[in-house]
Amino acid sequence: MIAQILAVVLFLLMFGLIVTEKIERQWVSLGCGLLMLVLVFGLCLHSAQAVWETLNLGSFVSLETWYAAGDGSESSSGVNWSTILFIAGMMLMVEGMGRAGFFRWLCLQLARLVRYKPVPLFLAFMVMSAVLSMFIDSITVILFLAAATVELSKILKFSPIPMILSEIFCANLGGSATMCGDPPNIIIGTSLGYSFADFIENTGLIALVSLAAVIFYFYFCFRRELRAGGVQAGEEAALDPRGAIESKKDFAISACIFAVAVVLLVTHAQTGLTVATIGVFIGLVTLLAAGKDALVLLKKVDYKTLLFFVGLFIVVGGLEQTGILTLIADFIAAISGDNAMLMVAIVLWISAIASAFVDNIPFAATMIPVIRSLSAAQGVDLSVLVWALSMGTDIGGSATPIGASANVVGIAVAAKEGHFIGWGKYCKYMAPATAIVVLLSMLMIYARYF
Repeated sequence: MIAQILAVVLFLLMFGLIVTEKIERQWVSLGCGLLMLVLVFGLCLHSAQAVWETLNLGSFVSLETWYAAGDGSESSSGVNWSTILFIAGMMLMVEGMGRAGFFRWLCLQLARLVRYKPVPLFLAFMVMSAVLSMFIDSITVILFLAAATVELSKILKFSPIPMILSEIFCANLGGSATMCGDPPNIIIGTSLGYSFADFIENTGLIALVSLAAVIFYFYFCFRRELRAGGVQAGEEAALDPRGAIESKKDFAISACIFAVAVVLLVTHAQTGLTVATIGVFIGLVTLLAAGKDALVLLKKVDYKTLLFFVGLFIVVGGLEQTGILTLIADFIAAISGDNAMLMVAIVLWISAIASAFVDNIPFAATMIPVIRSLSAAQGVDLSVLVWALSMGTDIGGSATPIGASANVVGIAVAAKEGHFIGWGKYCKYMAPATAIVVLLSMLMIYARYF
C-alpha cells in the first residue's frame, strides 16, 4: 500500500512540475524516475527485479527487440528502448533531410500549388497527417510534417503552432484507424486475434467521421491566425523550389533514405523488423551518407526529448509495478456491472483519461484480460469492448503534451525553432478536440452495435 501511494505521489509530483514549466522537463522526469527506483522499488518493495524490469536493459540483447519472429507485439514493461532508438534514428534522418534542403523544397512546392495561401495548406497537412499515420508510425509522420511546417511558416510568415497542434492530433487519430497505426492496436489485435481489416472496418470508420469533425474544429479555432499569413505581391518569383536544393546528390540520397524508411515501416509486420531495428538502420545510413558532416547531425539530435522519455517510462513503470494500472482496470469491472452500454462508456472514457497521463501501451496490455473477462462474465460482445478500448487509448493520449510520443516530438520540434507550446496553450485546444472524438466514438459504437 505504501509503495502504491508513493508511486502515485511521485507521478503527480512529476506531472505538477512539468505543468509549472519552471524546470526543464527532462530533469523533472529523470529526477522523479530516480526517486521511483530508490524509494519505491528499493526502500518499499526491496525488489531488484522490479528495478531490472523497469530499466529493461535486457531488451538490448533480446532478439525480440530487433526481430519480431512471433506476433510482433512489443514489450509493455518499463523503459521502451525500442521507441527511444526509433525516435533517435528518425531524428537523424529528419536532420539529414533538412540539411539537404528537402523540407524547404517540399514547402516551396506546396506553397506554389496552393498559391501561397496558409489555410489550404493547413487543411491539406491535417489530412496528410491522418492518412500517413494509418500506415507509418505517428512519430515519423510528426517529425517529418512538423519540420516541414516550421520551414513553411518562415516562407509564408505565419505561426506554425496551429498547424503543428492539428497535425499531432490528426496523427494520433489516423493511427487509431488501423492495426499497425498505433502500438496499443498492435497489442490488442495480436492478443485477441483481430486483423488489419477488422480495425479498418470498425475503428477506421470512426476515425474517418472524427477527422471531418476535427478539421472543422481546428479551422474554427485557428482561422484568424492562419489568415494573417501569406506573401506580398511580387515575392512569388523569389520562391523557386529549385533554389532550395544546394546539392542534387544530397537531395536524392535523403529522399531515397526517407523512401526506404517508409517502405520498412509499412512492411515491418511482414518482414519482422522491429521499429528499433528500422530506427538504428536508418540512423546509421543517414550518418554514413552525411560523411564528414555526421558529427554535425549527431549534435543536432534532440537529446533532451530522449532523456525525458527515459524518465517518463520509469515513472509509469512504477505505476505498473505497484499495481496501480491493475487497480484502474478492476475499478472498471466493479462499477460497470451487467450494463453493456455503461460498460462501453466506462472502458472508453477511463481509457481515454488514463492514456492522457500514462503510457497507453501498458494500460492497453493491462485492460485486455479485463475486457475479455467482462465479455465472458456479462455476455457482452468482445469486439464492442475492443473498439472502445482501442479508441480510448489511441485518442486519449492527444489531450496532454505527455500523453503520446507524437505530442512530445511535435512540441520538441517547435521549441527547437523558437516556438514554445506550453501546457496551457496545448490543452486549451487539444483537450476539447479529444473530448469531441471520444464522444463521437461512443455515439457511433452505440449506434452501430446496440
